[in-house]
Amino acid sequence: MRVLVTLILLLTATAAHAELPSSNEAAIRAALASGQPSIVDFGARTCIPCKKMAPILEGLNRELAGKAQVLFVDVWKDNSIGGRFRVQMIPTQIFFDARGKEVKRHMGFMDKADLLKELKLAGLK
Repeated sequence: MRVLVTLILLLTATAAHAELPSSNEAAIRAALASGQPSIVDFGARTCIPCKKMAPILEGLNRELAGKAQVLFVDVWKDNSIGGRFRVQMIPTQIFFDARGKEVKRHMGFMDKADLLKELKLAGLK
């Protein structure tokens, strides 16, 4: 029983730390001006599909450092950003090429393979 409780606590602690901080408009502008392809995930900390994507986005952020920008926006904390990007449901992922031009928009959960595929289509090398 102790092992099970310990395992649950470890998994919970790991999941709780596997999320990107919520970005603001200045961070999004900087990412789009970085000369790298970018993904901005619009979601919320309490949304189930968003929670499932959090560790995937965190991992991609580490894996693609210096190659692509990976951002998260919690639209329930700052819904004005979601409005400016015409987000209608969460999660919504918007992919931008190296020039900062939107090239793809997806609504709903995306796994790592699909996120990488879209980033490569946006110019990830």
